[in-house]
Amino acid sequence: MTQIPPQPTPTRSRTELQELVQSQIEMMLEQGNLEGAKALLRPVREADIAEAISALPKARRAIAFRLLTKGKAIKVFEYLDTSIQEDLLTEFKQQEFLDIVNQMSPDDRARLFDELPSRVVNRMLDRLSPQERDATALLLGYRPGTAGRIMTPEVMALTEDLTVAQTFARIRQSANSVETIYELYVKDREGSLVGVFSLRKLVTSRMDQRIGDIMTRDLVSVQTDTDQEEVAKLIQRYDFLTLPVVDIDGNLVGIITVDDVLDVVEEETTEDIYTSGAVAAGGDSYFESNLFQRARKRVTWLLILLVANTGTAAVMQGGEAILNQVVALTFFIPLLIGTGGNVGAQSSTVVIRGLNTEDLSIKKALATIQREAVAGLLLGMMLGAIVTVWAYVLERSWGVAYSVGVSLVGISVLSATAGTALPLLFKQMKLDPALMSAPFITTIVDVLGVLLYLNVARAILGLG
Repeated sequence: MTQIPPQPTPTRSRTELQELVQSQIEMMLEQGNLEGAKALLRPVREADIAEAISALPKARRAIAFRLLTKGKAIKVFEYLDTSIQEDLLTEFKQQEFLDIVNQMSPDDRARLFDELPSRVVNRMLDRLSPQERDATALLLGYRPGTAGRIMTPEVMALTEDLTVAQTFARIRQSANSVETIYELYVKDREGSLVGVFSLRKLVTSRMDQRIGDIMTRDLVSVQTDTDQEEVAKLIQRYDFLTLPVVDIDGNLVGIITVDDVLDVVEEETTEDIYTSGAVAAGGDSYFESNLFQRARKRVTWLLILLVANTGTAAVMQGGEAILNQVVALTFFIPLLIGTGGNVGAQSSTVVIRGLNTEDLSIKKALATIQREAVAGLLLGMMLGAIVTVWAYVLERSWGVAYSVGVSLVGISVLSATAGTALPLLFKQMKLDPALMSAPFITTIVDVLGVLLYLNVARAILGLG
């Protein structure tokens, strides 16, 4: 008996449904019940099917994918991660490969080709239809990470002398061959972008009105070399569904849709999080890579931090005489540098995030540094008071207790200042502020914090 897919209920979340579909598909494939799995997938949304296929063992992904109708398979394929797309393509016969790739949208196809070996890309380009080959080659000609690389050239362009009735006829004729019709763009005779209007505006206008009379000439557009992160910010700022892309002469060459921008936001956020954790970002999913690739992504930064941390050892070696005279001072070094690292990590995190969301600008750099320094002072005084009492309870020495407490105040101010100033400095230098991430701030504070601690102890205890 054919199994009917579970339906949403008020008490069943979408995630629970997805997990249930995934488990049922895997069970049917294990049992060899291909007809049941095919019937189960038929009413499921393409994005949910893609997630279910991604969760299957590698050996069963191609089997599940082949159960889909051709039209649905192409849509599902575009939702898959590029690493899974590559795995599937190795399982397909050449004609199956061609059928899928030829029907993909140009921007999704270009994204896939970015991940394939160049010899495979060249061979596939030769086998595409002339129209799809030209569209894909156009996108691949733009620099990765730019508007030109993520746009789709499948855009409906109109002229302002058309009437509303003529525009409706044009939409009916071409709607299936373009990315979207919710925003319609107008070009002049030379191909330059001159206006835009919405489908809503078109529907509510008289049939005899000219497009030039209902369009707006107040346009926001980007050039093909605009960074994709800037594109995402513009779409977010103006709540656009699409954003037109023009060449250096102002000619309309494509559009970027909001779903493409969501992919960009996820990609940029992932890169920032990896960078802030001192993990080398890469094109492939971190969890799809093998063990050695994961280690390679992390070892470079860890080696840099290891070398930097030798500075702490050098400072402690220079203060060996002080530590030998009052061994109790050594016990509180982990507490001081740990707290300092935490304060610096907090400051760097909020500053880096503020710079990325544009809530913080370089113009406010000095005020921001001063504010975080004061915050560090207040935090240091509160924590220092507690630590001073605790140090006295442990060591019964006010000299050691004051040394620890005063040092903690100074380290907190130092950490907050460094955690704020260094990302701002990197931003001013046109570098990624996330490079000055929490691990780097912690390392810097470790070295300077121990140096400060030893000098404070020398002064308070009167050591030589």
